[in-house]
Amino acid sequence: MLGVFRVSFSLPFNKFLHMIYFENVSKIYNAISVALENITFSVEPKEFVSLVGQSGAGKTTLIKLLLAEEYPTEGSVFFESLDVHRLLSEELPMVRRRMGTIFQDFKLLPAKTAYENIAFAMEASGRTNEEIASDVPQILELVGLSDKADNFPHELSGGEKQRVSIARALINRPDVIIADEPTGNLDPLNAWEIVRLLGKINDLGTTVLLATHDKDVINAIGKRVVTMEKGKIIRDEKKGRYVL
Repeated sequence: MLGVFRVSFSLPFNKFLHMIYFENVSKIYNAISVALENITFSVEPKEFVSLVGQSGAGKTTLIKLLLAEEYPTEGSVFFESLDVHRLLSEELPMVRRRMGTIFQDFKLLPAKTAYENIAFAMEASGRTNEEIASDVPQILELVGLSDKADNFPHELSGGEKQRVSIARALINRPDVIIADEPTGNLDPLNAWEIVRLLGKINDLGTTVLLATHDKDVINAIGKRVVTMEKGKIIRDEKKGRYVL
């Protein structure tokens, strides 16, 4: 059942040989508010990268720049060789669909079931009814929610809501999953389940960029850790720990 998704997570050629590349990026709101200062780093295809730092370190700003929700004051942000801030308005949605996003507050549609929340993401990208009927049950199985397909968000636990959010982010087969504090509203047990699921997704070939300040989660993952402080990268370790 999962083989369809395993085959689908393919990665195109990138002239920079990076999936994501920040080049000398700064974001300055005013003279006393510098969100990012001269950030340069890359994320490679199939990597699992944890972006860590205390509140205000610049993690969310960095993600907003990658999604082209904000523009850098200086520098460039590339996704698979494309400068995301030089794209035409009609090109940007296609690129964003290749970046599945997961948030702390789930962002589910309350009047739609788990199945319908996921199907809606497919409808928005122009997928057919046949594709929806085929793919949604598979992705629900992947995240362990086959028995919750007809439940509305208010009928789900926090961990289940986040798994629906992950399924929705995955359904259009993105090249990278960007998770911004996905365990922030969860108890420790559900947080671990979400992290294990992200690890499983990464094992299937999808790049994962996880922004979090959860020290215990980071120290247990055993993957690359990029540590931020006051808008700067202060450490970048292949198998790092959160030591702030």
